[in-house]
Amino acid sequence: MSKNGDSIEVVGVVSQVLPGTMFRVKLENDHEVLAHIAGKMRKRRWIRLAVGDKVKMEMSTYDLDKARITWRLDN
Repeated sequence: MSKNGDSIEVVGVVSQVLPGTMFRVKLENDHEVLAHIAGKMRKRRWIRLAVGDKVKMEMSTYDLDKARITWRLDN
């Protein structure tokens, strides 16, 4: 959760890997968002994301088309 509490935690599945550590993620309600990796995941270089991976993300309440991937979940 962000410092001022204006984010939503959602779960989705990676549908496309894009250049520059960006990903298209499909949510449970079939909405697709553009997501990037959070800083803690970026520091741990052994964590890799591929198409079909289930991830937990934070989305801002102000822009529901972008998200930040915070965790890779077990499939």
